Amino acid sequence: MKFSCEKSLLVNGISIASRTVSPKSSIPALEGIYVRAGMELYLSGYNLETGITVTVPASITETGSCVMPARLFFDIIRKLPDEDVTISVDNQFKVSIRSGIASFTITAMSAEDYPALPDVEYENAIQIPQNKLRELISGTIFAVSENMARPVQTGCLMEVESNSITMVAVDGFRLALRRFLPETPLDREVKFVIPSAALKELEKILGDTDDPAAFTLGRKHILFEVGAVTLVCRVLEGEFLDWRRVVPENNPIQIGANRAQLTASIDRVSLIVSEKLKSPVRCRFGKDKAEFHTITTIGEARDSCDLAGDGKDLEIGFNCRYFLDALKAVPTEHVILELSNGLSPIILTPSDGSTSFLYMVLPVRLKAE
Repeated sequence: MKFSCEKSLLVNGISIASRTVSPKSSIPALEGIYVRAGMELYLSGYNLETGITVTVPASITETGSCVMPARLFFDIIRKLPDEDVTISVDNQFKVSIRSGIASFTITAMSAEDYPALPDVEYENAIQIPQNKLRELISGTIFAVSENMARPVQTGCLMEVESNSITMVAVDGFRLALRRFLPETPLDREVKFVIPSAALKELEKILGDTDDPAAFTLGRKHILFEVGAVTLVCRVLEGEFLDWRRVVPENNPIQIGANRAQLTASIDRVSLIVSEKLKSPVRCRFGKDKAEFHTITTIGEARDSCDLAGDGKDLEIGFNCRYFLDALKAVPTEHVILELSNGLSPIILTPSDGSTSFLYMVLPVRLKAE
């Protein structure tokens, strides 16, 4: 195998592929980067759960494949002079790397020991702008469960309907939902659950651009295509929470709030709350105003925030971190708070009446003051 490539392109490709290389594996080849020079140059990382393949522009003079030691390969290429890099691999897997006055000789592994990445048919791919897919992920992934007793909730549910793409995450204490409405109807209706680890890697790959990303659902895997990069992962099996049944509807109290002001008030009273000193923030929603109060062994904090509407003096307690996470994920300047009583969840919805997002936080029982 022999090819030449721009250093910056190769560094970027190795960096992306390395994200799913196994740091430790019973299969030594998975601790490396699979390099294949064919019609184009392909670099792959795979940990048996998630695989990333990136196509790198290169001048290929001899085809072939091998597995490069991931960390060493990246460090060498990264520190080479800013000139074209020429790499050749002989039949004994001795690797020659040259760029300008620098040269290295290292040892690679045979590609025969590298497991094949899952094969997903490229038919019926669904397209969505990269920035919109990234918003779906960033707006929900913080609410994914870490409880392995219910594996299906350690991922995000993705529902594709003819007129929308919805992503939902739940962890037993809160729910996060973001929705994208495509300009043209989609011709498929599917739903599946994507592991959070794969979504975190996909979020890093997606750009802040209207260029399309595409995804294709196979029998057990989902394939994402983002420009020159593909990511494939196993979908989680099991019955995801029926989120439509758990979100309260027709809440009698609906109050408008400035997201930034409300976030700042809760953020201030949360300064005396820590993971060790778990104390709920006591919220009292009055007419055009909300008051926040918390007491811990550190001290006491009070704050208030102007609102628009009558909260009927409803008092309710919340885990401040969960409430803040939801507020920080709201993509608009104003938000509607929907409430029912002191034991029902608080719902955050768009002030324009759309269905682009919904955040739900369960309350914490308050002790008498």
